[in-house]
Amino acid sequence: MPLKRASAGLVSVVIVNYRGADDTIACLRSFDDISWPGDRLELIVVDNASGDGSAARIRDAVPRAVVVESPTNTGFAGGCNLGAARAGGEYLGFINNDARPEAGWIAAAVDVLDGDPRIASVASKVLDWDGERIDYVDGSLTWYGMGYKRECEQVDTGEHDVGRDVLFATGAAMFVRADVYREVGGFDDRFFMFYEDVDLGWRLNLLGHRVRYVPESVAFHRHHASMKSIGPWREHFLLERNALFSMYKNYGDEFLAKALPGALMLAVRRGVARGGDDPLSLDLREGVRTGEARTVEVSKETLAPAYAIDALVAHLPALQEDRRRLQAARRRSDKDLLPLFRQMMEPAYSHPGYLDGHRAIVEALGIEQQFSPRRRIVVATGDTLAPKMAGPAIRAVAMAEALSAEHDVELVTLGRCALTRPAFRCRSVTGSELKALERRSDVMVFQGLVMSSFPWIRHSDKVLVADIYNPFHLEQLEQGKDGGEASRAKVVRECVEALNGQLSRGDFFLCASEKQRDFWLGQLGALGRINPATYDDDETLESLIAVVPFGVPDRRPAHTRDALKGVVPGIGRDDKVVLWGGGIYNWFDPLTLIQAVDRLRARRPDVRLFFLGLKHPNPDVPEMRMAVAARSLADSLGLTGKHVFFNEEWVAYEDRQNYLLEADVGVSTHLTHVETAFSFRTRILDYLWAALPVVATGGDTFAHLIEAEHLGLTVPAGDVAALEDALFRMLEDAAFHAGCRANLRRVAADYSWTRVLAPLLEFCRSPRRAPDLADGPGRPAVTSMRPAPGLADDLARLRAHLRQGDLVGVARKAYGRARRLLQ
Repeated sequence: MPLKRASAGLVSVVIVNYRGADDTIACLRSFDDISWPGDRLELIVVDNASGDGSAARIRDAVPRAVVVESPTNTGFAGGCNLGAARAGGEYLGFINNDARPEAGWIAAAVDVLDGDPRIASVASKVLDWDGERIDYVDGSLTWYGMGYKRECEQVDTGEHDVGRDVLFATGAAMFVRADVYREVGGFDDRFFMFYEDVDLGWRLNLLGHRVRYVPESVAFHRHHASMKSIGPWREHFLLERNALFSMYKNYGDEFLAKALPGALMLAVRRGVARGGDDPLSLDLREGVRTGEARTVEVSKETLAPAYAIDALVAHLPALQEDRRRLQAARRRSDKDLLPLFRQMMEPAYSHPGYLDGHRAIVEALGIEQQFSPRRRIVVATGDTLAPKMAGPAIRAVAMAEALSAEHDVELVTLGRCALTRPAFRCRSVTGSELKALERRSDVMVFQGLVMSSFPWIRHSDKVLVADIYNPFHLEQLEQGKDGGEASRAKVVRECVEALNGQLSRGDFFLCASEKQRDFWLGQLGALGRINPATYDDDETLESLIAVVPFGVPDRRPAHTRDALKGVVPGIGRDDKVVLWGGGIYNWFDPLTLIQAVDRLRARRPDVRLFFLGLKHPNPDVPEMRMAVAARSLADSLGLTGKHVFFNEEWVAYEDRQNYLLEADVGVSTHLTHVETAFSFRTRILDYLWAALPVVATGGDTFAHLIEAEHLGLTVPAGDVAALEDALFRMLEDAAFHAGCRANLRRVAADYSWTRVLAPLLEFCRSPRRAPDLADGPGRPAVTSMRPAPGLADDLARLRAHLRQGDLVGVARKAYGRARRLLQ
């Protein structure tokens, strides 16, 4: 049948009818309530040689449906292909004739397909007829090729309300782009029924397309009502045969060589278990003694796998040609697809003898080692890992914790480590130890100056994820002022080079906000990383750089001890505490805040400003000019120890909630400069977690959130009077304060580590090299990385240190260079 040209915006829904048209007519009539324009919907029914007048009944009952009559019963796969050949829509929808769509079934799917060209197919959520139990939410696949649908689960858990990539969509209710469907050959007619949807989804994924589960696209299904007529023996045969077909076509050589022998053995064991026959009970000695030929009676269930294996042999020439074409065109490896298998080690049958056989085969052939979806992931930071941690280390720990639920993770630091975690190993490493870890890993996630400290990372062939949530080259524009102009220019230049090195080599990038993402896209573009290879792979570039904000713990904070009120000398139990939740860096503005508190104490004598931590846990971070100025100003105004308090140490990460929960206002004030525009104030995340109302300077990412969600108040930079008034209102207006707390609790859920790290978790389930860095053409056009420093650079640095009389600096640099060379 000639193919129609697809019409943009038109959806063609294909329904296959068997004997008896009642279900099909009911399904068609349910489209009267669909929230989709009738002029953009084409209903196609394929009558699969019913021979009972069904075609005429359908035409009479639903005149707008196009009925295609097949002279033979081609099964579900062949029927769908006939309907697809007749369809004129841009998108094809397939729904069982014993199912019905919810009103938004089409609209939700089309919205996703329109929004992301990488998604070729949408898997709907399928519930039972009454919507009380789940019929399909996830496409799992066993290592031996049998699709495993998580069926009959309760609906109200909320677990299945989040979209995700899956291996396949169920044929009961699904969508696919018409052009892609035809390009890959549609359903395989040979399957007749069962696993044709598994085979199609598997094919789409290995060819580089995505299948997306969309929980808002809902249909209802009479569970397996259409399968009653074929009988258990035929169903068993088709399941066994089609699993072997799909395995043979879709596995790569390495995985097929491991899986196929085991699958053949397991199929025979499954047949014997289902049939109830016991070949071990045969008295073979009797036959040998008498030489008498004997006939053994076995059930059809026992023979079903044998016939299935024979069918594989019969179809082998054609399957071999299909396999050759498919494997030559594949874009993703078996290892890349393993995370989508979900329940791959599922035995799927509970007979004791079968389970024993499954265990024996898996162990003997090393199946679990070959097919494990767990990756070896290294998370590397340069920050101190200890009970007292700063933002980068906290973020690295959160990443390691989230990834360790699915993978084998090791968290390492180039600095000091005094941290232990039960789910993964934490340690400090040298360069040689990091190199050994890199050789054993599948993915490296790193942040800060890790790559510039060990430039060999740039040449690694492993998947590299660069966490660039902190644009530290912008911070150094302020922080570097303390070191003199020559030193400042050098530090900024080195930071830019370090970041350019990461941006030139990374396979995937994490940033903290949409505004940051725009900033980094500009820098990626300047380095040639936005090129035809990365653009054609994903026009949105979301597979290259994703927004992963700083997060908050999933659990709500609990007060475990008194930390501030009635504990810190000068802060009474009834005083009002304004908390500065972190260090004092040069890009912040504590001076305006201290001046505002000086004015506010006349109206609120009970106000107390507490700076949570001054001494950074990383010994390489020096005390900053602004911290010194803040102490000096508080002293000069007579506020220190009375209305302004400085905690000289850093508060332990697991203890910070006690300070947050005792405070009345969280504050963050900063200067107006470029760092502000692209910053992401992690301390405000702590305020969010503890539902602590916020007063902050406007102009950064969080200021917009505070204003939009009514989480507190924002003020202009440097405006003492406005800041005083904002603090006064927050402390004085109990109703406003309570409203802010309620809004903070609501918004905090959006920033839980589980939610914000989702892009990283999804990437690590199917990690891959960036398309412009993988083997072949399309490498970055530009790189600003300078060559490794040589003798001339070393002599220039030596002269600079000697001019400044810095003999200690000379020794430290020489030691560091020697240490790196030896590693």
